[in-house]
Amino acid sequence: MTWKQWAASKRLKPGDGRELQRFRWWQLPLRSLFWLRLSGAGGQFRLHAVDVRHWARLDNSRIRAHLFLDGRHVAESKLPAVFPVDGGVIEVAMSNYGVRRCHYRPSGGQPRQLTPDPASAEGRRARFGARHPDLSRAIGIGSVLLLVIGVGLNLLQLAEPVSQIPPVAQRVGTFESPMHLPIWLNLVLGVGAVLAGMERALRLRYSSLLDAAGH
Repeated sequence: MTWKQWAASKRLKPGDGRELQRFRWWQLPLRSLFWLRLSGAGGQFRLHAVDVRHWARLDNSRIRAHLFLDGRHVAESKLPAVFPVDGGVIEVAMSNYGVRRCHYRPSGGQPRQLTPDPASAEGRRARFGARHPDLSRAIGIGSVLLLVIGVGLNLLQLAEPVSQIPPVAQRVGTFESPMHLPIWLNLVLGVGAVLAGMERALRLRYSSLLDAAGH
């Protein structure tokens, strides 16, 4: 067992058997729900659901993921979570603005993303992408550009004051940023980066370099 697997097992707790609640429209900004159908040991199919309440922060602001089997609560875990299921595990992780990973990793083979509930924000975004692939692709490209521009400009502006710190200046010299943006434009870029991060989270897209730096 790897250290990550051991740590994940310590976060895992048994469920209480309660019934899975249907997704309501007013839960759109607060909840994510994903589905996975797997063949069990006897050959019958079992329906798994992963329920994440984004802002139900417990235990030092740690969000929990809940695993349901055939509609009943069987396990819960603080994130990042690893739930053992038939033939592999379900991995769940969060970014600052949503679920960044909810995948089934079989013991042998490639991981695959769970299916978002049609009523959830992730499910609505997936349906929009299926109905309007070209527009969806353009929005995705725009999200990446907003993050790249925001991160790049922030780094340029941050480099100047950092380079003026005496120990840094002595070692590498000072740097004068070629760009000094007005406050309002920095605010606009900041809002754009937040919206871009949220849009990417709805598609479970995450880059440790791009998304983490943008937030």
